[in-house]
Amino acid sequence: MVSCDKILQAAREKDVDVIGLSGLITPSLDEMVHVARQLKREGFKQPLLIGGATTSKIHTAVKIQPQYSDTVHVLDASKSVVVVSALIGKDKKDYMDEIYETYTEVRDEYLSNMKDRRYKSLAEARQKRLTIDFNARPPAPKPKILGSKVIDDISLQHLVERIDWNPFFAVWQVRGRFPNRDYPKLFDCEIVGAEARRLFDEAQAMLNDIIACRAMKARGIVTFFPANSVGDDIEIYTDDSRTEVAGKFFGLRQQAEKDADESYCCISDFIAPKGHADYMAQFAVGIFGCEELSARYEKENDSYRSIMAKALADRLAEAFAEELHLRVRTDYWGYASAEHLSTDELVKQQYQGIRPAPGYPSQPDHSEKSTMWKLGQINERIGLTLSEHYAMMPASSVSALVFAHRDAKYFAVGKIMKDQVADYAARKGVDISDMERELGSILSYDP
Repeated sequence: MVSCDKILQAAREKDVDVIGLSGLITPSLDEMVHVARQLKREGFKQPLLIGGATTSKIHTAVKIQPQYSDTVHVLDASKSVVVVSALIGKDKKDYMDEIYETYTEVRDEYLSNMKDRRYKSLAEARQKRLTIDFNARPPAPKPKILGSKVIDDISLQHLVERIDWNPFFAVWQVRGRFPNRDYPKLFDCEIVGAEARRLFDEAQAMLNDIIACRAMKARGIVTFFPANSVGDDIEIYTDDSRTEVAGKFFGLRQQAEKDADESYCCISDFIAPKGHADYMAQFAVGIFGCEELSARYEKENDSYRSIMAKALADRLAEAFAEELHLRVRTDYWGYASAEHLSTDELVKQQYQGIRPAPGYPSQPDHSEKSTMWKLGQINERIGLTLSEHYAMMPASSVSALVFAHRDAKYFAVGKIMKDQVADYAARKGVDISDMERELGSILSYDP
């Protein structure tokens, strides 16, 4: 993620008509607010475009536009040409007046809904935590190995068989109508079927070239360790004696009010407390070589093939994560050794356990990746690195924590209150203002 200072410096030094910000991970959302505030403070007049996987019209309307009025959210890159044309054309004022009116309505509706939302205090949420009887429903057995295993010999051809193609078509904005919405039924859609087939065939041709020329390589690492829950956190031990703590994963608990009989979940609920022999795993996988291939296409002014290469690398990374998680369940750990699921069933998460990732709904704190990287020596072992804001490099990478218990389930932490942020910051030993910045996208209040 490029820092605010670098963005502002580039805007000052160059004669630009429009400034664009793209956010791939949630910490970039608050950085965008900071950039917008600085642009206003320094008297910039250029329109500000907001886009990227983590952004939304709501976030733009609520958080960014109030800081810099000439701000527009762009759903994807394909829409940016139309938006920029409107922003630098003779009808710019009318266009921005309409945007401002729309965003004001979005912001007012959002804030109105937030006022009606109720939350439990952290103490109340903990009292209603998800409680698993680990005596009646014991933890998964001990993994076959403790420590790390590097996987750098998996063939891309094998990963192709695990690819979920639906997100690939979403990258190109190729969406069919129900019931021809999803691959491979998408090919039968009267409206986009032919285009979908052309894209797919061209993707297959590029994949064949990538495999034949060894232009990309898959590398991954999985680490198994003894673990026990301690309140909302999970202690990781150096060995099975459980006497020395190697690290700790910090959990966040749901606080938005639910029906009376529902539990308020935290990832630590799925790990047994001390007195039980429980375990956890983590993995990280990356597709190496895409940046070089994409740069070559850009040098040849072939943006289409550059985007295609990145889209395929992303699909291969997700397929690698699916394959590695499968091996964990059926072999390396073996708690579901009899599992036989199709690729479609895997995509639908019809397996035992979960694999949430830091920065995603079950644990929205990206900084937890630093613990993963330290415990698994991920950078040293496979060359997969973290940026200062915890973005993985290469970009086509996936990391996750693996929980094996049969009662483990995916959930979203949702918005949290200040009492939990203060408690969480104290547990992690950081300043509350730093924690508020890190968790800005899930705060139920304005710091």
